Amino acid sequence: MNLISTAIARISSLLKGFQIKSFLSVVLVGFLLLTTTVDSGRSNKGFGTQAGSNSELNNPERPQTTREWRQEARETSDSPGDRAQKIGQEAGAAVKEFGEMYQDTAKRSIRELKDN
Repeated sequence: MNLISTAIARISSLLKGFQIKSFLSVVLVGFLLLTTTVDSGRSNKGFGTQAGSNSELNNPERPQTTREWRQEARETSDSPGDRAQKIGQEAGAAVKEFGEMYQDTAKRSIRELKDN
Protein backbone atom coordinates (compact mmCIF):
# COMPACT_ATOMS: atom_id res chain seq x y z
CA MET A 1 0.00 0.00 0.00
CA ASN A 2 2.83 2.39 0.88
CA LEU A 3 4.54 1.69 -2.45
CA ILE A 4 1.36 2.49 -4.40
CA SER A 5 0.74 5.77 -2.57
CA THR A 6 4.37 6.81 -3.08
CA ALA A 7 4.10 6.09 -6.83
CA ILE A 8 0.84 8.04 -7.08
CA ALA A 9 2.41 10.99 -5.23
CA ARG A 10 5.41 11.02 -7.60
CA ILE A 11 3.20 10.82 -10.70
CA SER A 12 0.94 13.62 -9.47
CA SER A 13 3.93 15.86 -8.69
CA LEU A 14 5.34 15.21 -12.18
CA LEU A 15 1.99 16.07 -13.76
CA LYS A 16 1.75 19.29 -11.76
CA GLY A 17 5.24 20.26 -12.90
CA PHE A 18 4.34 19.45 -16.50
CA GLN A 19 1.17 21.55 -16.31
CA ILE A 20 3.12 24.52 -14.94
CA LYS A 21 5.73 24.20 -17.70
CA SER A 22 3.03 23.96 -20.37
CA PHE A 23 1.22 26.97 -18.98
CA LEU A 24 4.43 29.03 -18.86
CA SER A 25 5.36 28.08 -22.42
CA VAL A 26 1.91 29.07 -23.70
CA VAL A 27 2.13 32.40 -21.84
CA LEU A 28 5.61 33.05 -23.28
CA VAL A 29 4.53 32.29 -26.86
CA GLY A 30 1.44 34.47 -26.46
CA PHE A 31 3.55 37.31 -25.09
CA LEU A 32 5.95 37.06 -28.02
CA LEU A 33 3.13 37.02 -30.56
CA LEU A 34 1.38 40.00 -28.99
CA THR A 35 4.50 42.14 -28.62
CA THR A 36 6.11 41.43 -31.99
CA THR A 37 5.42 44.08 -34.61
CA VAL A 38 5.30 43.36 -38.32
CA ASP A 39 6.02 46.14 -40.76
CA SER A 40 4.15 44.71 -43.70
CA GLY A 41 4.15 47.94 -45.68
CA ARG A 42 7.90 48.07 -45.99
CA SER A 43 8.56 44.37 -46.49
CA ASN A 44 6.04 43.87 -49.33
CA LYS A 45 6.90 47.06 -51.19
CA GLY A 46 8.07 45.62 -54.50
CA PHE A 47 6.49 42.19 -54.41
CA GLY A 48 3.46 42.86 -56.61
CA THR A 49 5.33 44.61 -59.38
CA GLN A 50 8.21 42.17 -59.41
CA ALA A 51 6.04 39.06 -59.36
CA GLY A 52 3.94 40.30 -62.27
CA SER A 53 6.80 41.58 -64.41
CA ASN A 54 9.27 38.67 -64.29
CA SER A 55 6.83 35.81 -64.17
CA GLU A 56 6.01 33.78 -67.25
CA LEU A 57 3.16 31.93 -65.57
CA ASN A 58 0.60 33.35 -67.99
CA ASN A 59 2.54 32.32 -71.10
CA PRO A 60 -0.05 30.75 -73.42
CA GLU A 61 2.55 28.39 -74.93
CA ARG A 62 3.19 26.63 -71.61
CA PRO A 63 0.72 24.10 -70.22
CA GLN A 64 -1.17 25.51 -67.23
CA THR A 65 -3.13 22.55 -65.85
CA THR A 66 -2.27 18.95 -65.09
CA ARG A 67 -4.48 17.84 -67.97
CA GLU A 68 -2.50 20.02 -70.40
CA TRP A 69 0.80 18.68 -69.05
CA ARG A 70 -0.39 15.09 -69.48
CA GLN A 71 -1.72 15.79 -72.95
CA GLU A 72 1.65 17.27 -73.94
CA ALA A 73 3.39 14.20 -72.48
CA ARG A 74 1.10 11.88 -74.50
CA GLU A 75 1.82 13.82 -77.70
CA THR A 76 5.55 13.39 -77.25
CA SER A 77 5.50 9.89 -75.73
CA ASP A 78 6.61 8.21 -78.96
CA SER A 79 9.59 10.55 -79.44
CA PRO A 80 11.66 10.67 -76.25
CA GLY A 81 14.27 12.91 -77.87
CA ASP A 82 11.75 15.68 -78.52
CA ARG A 83 10.32 15.29 -75.04
CA ALA A 84 13.78 15.48 -73.44
CA GLN A 85 14.60 18.55 -75.53
CA LYS A 86 11.38 20.28 -74.47
CA ILE A 87 11.99 19.41 -70.81
CA GLY A 88 15.53 20.75 -71.12
CA GLN A 89 14.32 24.01 -72.66
CA GLU A 90 11.71 24.51 -69.93
CA ALA A 91 14.24 23.69 -67.20
CA GLY A 92 16.69 26.17 -68.70
CA ALA A 93 14.02 28.85 -68.83
CA ALA A 94 13.10 28.14 -65.20
CA VAL A 95 16.72 28.39 -64.07
CA LYS A 96 17.14 31.64 -66.00
CA GLU A 97 13.96 33.07 -64.45
CA PHE A 98 15.07 32.01 -60.97
CA GLY A 99 18.50 33.59 -61.52
CA GLU A 100 16.94 36.89 -62.55
CA MET A 101 14.58 36.84 -59.58
CA TYR A 102 17.39 35.93 -57.16
CA GLN A 103 19.63 38.70 -58.49
CA ASP A 104 16.87 41.29 -58.14
CA THR A 105 16.01 40.11 -54.62
CA ALA A 106 19.66 40.21 -53.56
CA LYS A 107 20.07 43.76 -54.88
CA ARG A 108 16.94 44.97 -53.07
CA SER A 109 18.00 43.25 -49.84
CA ILE A 110 21.45 44.84 -49.94
CA ARG A 111 19.91 48.23 -50.65
CA GLU A 112 17.51 47.89 -47.68
CA LEU A 113 20.35 46.76 -45.41
CA LYS A 114 22.38 49.80 -46.35
CA ASP A 115 19.39 52.07 -45.69
CA ASN A 116 18.91 50.63 -42.22
